[in-house]
Amino acid sequence: MTKPYILVCDGMDKDIFTDLKSDSNFEVFPEPKNSQDVIAEEKKKASALIIRSATTVTKEFLADCPNLKYVIRAGEGTDNIDKAYCAEVGVKVSNTPGANNNSAAEHAVALTMTLLRKTAWANESMQSGAWDKNAFTGNELWKKKVGVVGFGRIGQLFARRISGFEPDITYYDPFIKEHDIPYAAIKRTENLEELFESSDVISIHVPLNDHTKNLVNKTLLSKMKKGSVLINAARGGIVNELDLVSVLKEGNISAALDVFGTEPLKDKTDLHGLPNLILTPHLGGSTEEAQLRVGEMAVHQIREFFNNNNLLNEVKA
Repeated sequence: MTKPYILVCDGMDKDIFTDLKSDSNFEVFPEPKNSQDVIAEEKKKASALIIRSATTVTKEFLADCPNLKYVIRAGEGTDNIDKAYCAEVGVKVSNTPGANNNSAAEHAVALTMTLLRKTAWANESMQSGAWDKNAFTGNELWKKKVGVVGFGRIGQLFARRISGFEPDITYYDPFIKEHDIPYAAIKRTENLEELFESSDVISIHVPLNDHTKNLVNKTLLSKMKKGSVLINAARGGIVNELDLVSVLKEGNISAALDVFGTEPLKDKTDLHGLPNLILTPHLGGSTEEAQLRVGEMAVHQIREFFNNNNLLNEVKA
């Protein structure tokens, strides 16, 4: 009987990948991170793919995957997988929910503090040889009004992590009306415009879907308070980038983006060079701890699927 052929596309913890390769039940392509050219060739033989955000599984991608039975998104979001078409052709889809939640929440906190205290710009100035202390007077997070758009697992973790700063937290989420965070100053709103008008800090934590695409547009951005900050470490496409650039050029707010409508940002775009915008290359889940957890879950799910006919953490269209 032919062994399932496993292709890990976008990277995996070294020790976890070694463990997978040593499993005699599988044939595993010998590299854990591969170019799109290599993936295009090897996917023709693959029984399963383990991907992150760099690989997009579309109808066109699947046309050359005659043996494919299973795609695992090593992470939470599956907007880079055409799940409806996967279902049509009998390819199962899973993710690894929760594995990188803490890292994503912590990165949103880090970007928040970077914006408020202007540390990225201060570092850039000092690296050029300057000592321009007066140019980088920032703001505290303590007692600020914080708006959280999306209050699922990561949004709630973000709220937990910043609760030590004693902020007033308001969250917007049409589906989540209760939480178990042991912090009193959290309230829910059904008015997203009011959240944008009243918050000093706004952090985005919704998935990308038809309802959230371009959710944060010029109408909302224009309502933000002078001196307030916006963080999107969730998914590209939720914040309309052209609208954000337009509002940032007015100079009243600042923002940090970890995710983008098109990734990677290969060339200079309108987002580059803005003095009140911080960019990071989708680092939300990029910690050693998260990679270990994600890898462990993905390999466990591969084994369960092929060895025990057990599909874990299935994601449907």
